Amino acid sequence: MTKPDTGEVLYDLPSPYVPHACGLLHLPRFIAKIRKHLINELPSSYQRNFKRGFDGFLCLHLGVDPEDIVEAVRTSSDNVELDVKLKELLPEDLQIYKWNRELIQKGTRGMGKEKLEEVRTAMGIPDRDDLHSFADMIEFDEDRID
Repeated sequence: MTKPDTGEVLYDLPSPYVPHACGLLHLPRFIAKIRKHLINELPSSYQRNFKRGFDGFLCLHLGVDPEDIVEAVRTSSDNVELDVKLKELLPEDLQIYKWNRELIQKGTRGMGKEKLEEVRTAMGIPDRDDLHSFADMIEFDEDRID
């Protein structure tokens, strides 16, 4: 079976399942996408969900504007400085368990499940019932799931 074309794929982005040192899933991926964006290396296939999708949901969960995280990345000289800025920017109680559960379950219920089925169909893989969530779809698209 030929893999569906979803546009340019970045194979060097962290998995959405990789946690940041603070414990939040997807945050390392968002940071990596920001870094690529800042040097004009984030392809259009990723631009459509940049600061939206999981990025936006994470920021909504944290109560921060995505642009504030972009600015923290832009003005940090290294990961240590970035972590200090994130600690100042993010709420004290990150509600890690709540966010991580939400991320893992996106697409498993209700309208999300219907949308996931639509996406699988549009990608030409409607029978891939092993792809249970949108995070799984990212894993599939970036070749971390066969």
